[in-house]
Formats: sequence, structure tokens, C-alpha cells
Amino acid sequence: MEEKYMVNDILESSKNEITNYTNAIIETENMELRQNLQTIRSNEESFQYELFKLANSKGYYTPATSAKPEEINNIKNIVTNM
Repeated sequence: MEEKYMVNDILESSKNEITNYTNAIIETENMELRQNLQTIRSNEESFQYELFKLANSKGYYTPATSAKPEEINNIKNIVTNM
């Protein structure tokens, strides 16, 4: 298997794991368990970002285009006025 496909597969798996940890955190009442899950999720987010930077630098992954400042301000206004 090519490195590109392996890296993208791991990136996708990592994003899914982060989502699963988030879902577990919001359903957890036990504060100690909640904090442990938050720590694990934070570590996974750091790992995912480092892998993203590697994939991006090698041209394996191309992120979405950046939003324009007016688009960002529009979303900020919508969220602020909710």
C-alpha cells in the first residue's frame, strides 16, 4: 500500500476517534473518567494535527480553501445573534 493511502487512512481514523471521544465525554457523568477521556482526546487531536501537517507537506492531503474574512464575520454574526 502506498504511503499516501496509509497516511490518509490514519488521518480519517483519527478524526473518527476524536468524534467518538467527544461523544463519550458528553455522555459521561463521572468526572474522573470525563477528564481522562478529555486528556486522551487532546492527545489524539495533537497526533492528528501533526499527521495532517506531514500529509499536507507531502501533498497527500489538501485542506479546504480558507474562508474569506467577510464569510467569517458573517458566521460570527449569526452565532452571536442566536
